[in-house]
Amino acid sequence: MARLSRLRVTDRVTGGRIAEIDPTVAPLATVAPPSERPIVLPAPSPAGSRGLIAVEVVVAGWRFELEVEDASLAELRERATIGRDAATHHGPTEVRAIIPGRVVAVAVMAGDAVTAGQRLLAVEAMKMENELRAPRDGTVERVVVAVGETVELGDPLVVIR
Repeated sequence: MARLSRLRVTDRVTGGRIAEIDPTVAPLATVAPPSERPIVLPAPSPAGSRGLIAVEVVVAGWRFELEVEDASLAELRERATIGRDAATHHGPTEVRAIIPGRVVAVAVMAGDAVTAGQRLLAVEAMKMENELRAPRDGTVERVVVAVGETVELGDPLVVIR
């Protein structure tokens, strides 16, 4: 028979860890009025990863979406993936030409603050205008091209820091 391990409870919206529970330890006996007793339901959408169980808990009219998984699996998943802080890119990012063509518009200049998804410039190729957008938040360090210049596949266009 498999040994029961600790369970980790995580908020599905924020990803924050709420608790780790040892299922072998009996909970403290508390008597709550029926209107405040938690109701645990299957979540309306499935869990994002294998090994997770998505649940919806309703307490006194408040609805919480939670994920429950074996704590040792959760620790293994954390070690195997890059943490959120480590995943953010702090160095310069070069935005390069995705297709050969002619630069028809430049929407930013050096020193501009940009947000992920913001339009940087447009390249025309085969009578089609292709917008290039910022891959992340940052500050434009340098604009390498100007309107009217011809670019080849992979040429640097904008540097974001």
